[in-house]
Amino acid sequence: MSVEFKPVIVETKNLSFSVGSLNIVSDVSTKILQGDYTAIIGPNGGGKTTLVRLMLGLEKRSSGEILLFNTPIKRFKQWQKIAYVPQTVSHIDRNFPATVKEIVRMGRSALKKGWQRFNAQDEAIIDESMIKLDVKKLENKLIGELSGGQRQRVMIARALATNPKLLILDEPNTGVDMVSQKKFYALLKELNEKDGLTIIFITHDLGVIADDIQKVICINQSLLACSNPHEILSCSAMSELYGVDAHVMHHHH
Repeated sequence: MSVEFKPVIVETKNLSFSVGSLNIVSDVSTKILQGDYTAIIGPNGGGKTTLVRLMLGLEKRSSGEILLFNTPIKRFKQWQKIAYVPQTVSHIDRNFPATVKEIVRMGRSALKKGWQRFNAQDEAIIDESMIKLDVKKLENKLIGELSGGQRQRVMIARALATNPKLLILDEPNTGVDMVSQKKFYALLKELNEKDGLTIIFITHDLGVIADDIQKVICINQSLLACSNPHEILSCSAMSELYGVDAHVMHHHH
């Protein structure tokens, strides 16, 4: 039987980040493979967002190595392969005078140089991104008129308009109702399984982890585990991660 070896999309080796004498991330080594659907979990202040920002080059590491698509981060140039949706991106000024389609087009504009115009392929990708996120029917609405869940989907559609290989999301369901969360998780699963999109997302919603995703990275400054989600969701693992006695209750969306 042949063994399929998947390319490594993100790799960290002994990665650390400090501010003065405060260690935020300490000696983290992990790999994200092509097609992985990975959750990063841990307590507030444990280094989850910092780890992602280091992977994106938005913070400068104190020590260690980061490789993106098998290239050291300092030499990596193909940033269009990575789409990042930060936690606060859906908190848009309700008076911002842009339609849904204009917002999504902004993602595609980032790939253009100078005064390059959009061609038919660009327009097709923009429309496809809106269709995938179920916001095509909202394309002429102002972004400020939408609900939190709808704005969230628009921002991910904007990210997908770059046609990325890796999608990174930071706490994507903050402030979103349960119905929207259910649709959102189903969407992520579809993007991963049908489109082969590699996904990393930071979450506090442990209940979704065992059902859909393939890998969990547990971090509280240092890497506590990087494993199968069903193995992570134990009382002892959660107690170690969050530093309190934990009782794990599974729920299904």
